[in-house]
Amino acid sequence: MAQRDHKDGQQHGHAHTHEHGSAHHHHHAPEVTEGNARAVGFAAILTGLFMLAEVAGGLVSGSLALLADAGHMLTDFGALAMSWLGFRLARRPADWRRTYGFDRFSVLVAFVNGLALFVIAAIICWEAFERLAAPAPVTGSVMLMVAAGGLLVNLIALKLLAGGDRHNLNIRAASLHVMGDLLGSVAAIGAALIIMATGWTPIDPILSILVALIILRGALQVARESAHILLEGAPEGLEANRVASDLTGHVADVMEVHHVHAWSISQRRPMLTLHARVTPGADHAAVRAGIRRRFEQEFEAEHVTIEVEEGVAPSGECDSGTEQCC
Repeated sequence: MAQRDHKDGQQHGHAHTHEHGSAHHHHHAPEVTEGNARAVGFAAILTGLFMLAEVAGGLVSGSLALLADAGHMLTDFGALAMSWLGFRLARRPADWRRTYGFDRFSVLVAFVNGLALFVIAAIICWEAFERLAAPAPVTGSVMLMVAAGGLLVNLIALKLLAGGDRHNLNIRAASLHVMGDLLGSVAAIGAALIIMATGWTPIDPILSILVALIILRGALQVARESAHILLEGAPEGLEANRVASDLTGHVADVMEVHHVHAWSISQRRPMLTLHARVTPGADHAAVRAGIRRRFEQEFEAEHVTIEVEEGVAPSGECDSGTEQCC
């Protein structure tokens, strides 16, 4: 791993010396692969083209399941196109105004896509309840052919997305959109077969509601995880209390760890800053090296900034020569 140390002795007005050290565990370039962008781009094209066929099929057959799935495909096309744009923007390098680059734009896209899934599910449920209240005739044979075509297109799109980074929130959100379409196609096929066999048309809106509920479950998870990143939440495993207790227990001369701030630019770019209070006379460089080694062994953080403070202060009280409380 590439490492770079910053050592900056600063004399504050209280004659208290701080030494800074930062460990960069990876480079600062965003982790965006051409494969992710290409997979999302092809999936968007397939979804957009078949959406037109599904609208026509839904209008001809009178199937709410097909029209609901076509509406879902329309928003999916927009979501996939936005995901593709997010990957493209994230490749742009950092500049003086955006020191972290555009990597977080893909997280913002994932959050918007998650919210869009909530809207889609609500619209499907609304239409389904209206159709249950006022049943309409459905042509099962046309519905079956169009739904089968939709299933094939969604399987291809899902296969394309499976070739991307499965841990990437943007890929996961895009996959959820396509999976929702796939389930919609399966529901439409099932409804078409039942209608052809029995003529019972309420199965069409009932299965549409089931698909909407499945979509909601995945949407909640993506929206929650992306919102956590956007709100500067601590990445899993880098919670302040865990970091503090681990370092005081495993790094020599570290008496107390405070002012721990952990966040992430994206899922793969965690960041962390901390203050370490050490025993008087301790080798500050050795302490920083020990903390860096511990992070390499126990944690995964791209960028760790360490400030070493010498002295003893009761927990929760201010040191007389320190500007900040512990």
